[in-house]
Amino acid sequence: MNMTHLAESRTVAARRRAIVDYVITRGNVEIDELVLRFETSRMTIHRDLHALSGQGLVRKVHGGVTTLPNGIVESSVLYRLRRAVREKKAIAALAAGMIVPGDVIALDDSTTARFVSDHLAGIGALTVLTNSLGVATTLAGAPDIRLLALGGCYHPTFDAFFGLLCEQAIGALRVNTLFMSVSAIHGLCAYHQEQDIVKVKHALMRVADRRVLLADSTKFGVTALNRLADLGEFDVLITDDGLPPDIRDRLQDRDVMLRVARSCTADTLKTA
Repeated sequence: MNMTHLAESRTVAARRRAIVDYVITRGNVEIDELVLRFETSRMTIHRDLHALSGQGLVRKVHGGVTTLPNGIVESSVLYRLRRAVREKKAIAALAAGMIVPGDVIALDDSTTARFVSDHLAGIGALTVLTNSLGVATTLAGAPDIRLLALGGCYHPTFDAFFGLLCEQAIGALRVNTLFMSVSAIHGLCAYHQEQDIVKVKHALMRVADRRVLLADSTKFGVTALNRLADLGEFDVLITDDGLPPDIRDRLQDRDVMLRVARSCTADTLKTA
């Protein structure tokens, strides 16, 4: 590749990164808005969006592009890492307090589980099982952490591994505690948009002695296509204090073991 082509490739890559950031910030963007924002042609924008959607970073919709999830398609990990960050950090801190040295734990592909991984290095000797490349990258080389990274088919939208190989690897193991999240909680059931992700989460649930569901308050009262599990199948549900009181009361009336993290700071916690 000559210097001109190299410079052009770098320009294209930089523009596409900027497009992803722009769409993530706004959620939904029209094609014409991108043409004006990046001062280029509609054809160029369409090529960029085709490439980015192929990588799972954005989703093309009629007349525009989005990173927002719907009941059928989940949003990219880049978008989810920027959403409800304060609440997820508070939930993660409370979850990490349930881990003791010597534990064998599993973390799923969720962004909330990724925040849990930030707390593990100082706990002591742990074995951590995960299908998340982001979690594995965070923990790789950490002192006292024995990392078991699950293989399978890599999905860039979720920065994680799924499929038959992943599920078979999980089935050969046993963990003390599973920390996992979902896309939606409607009534007393947890849901997710993606079938392949549901299969891996089911596999993780089957090998865990204790199941902990991590769900920030924005996930309640919405739904997604695939039913994952009843809330009663989890030993603990950790959420944040943004959960409406009527939903909290309903869960506790149905004997859901609920723990609530204060989202004003990630270090101040309470138990409901």
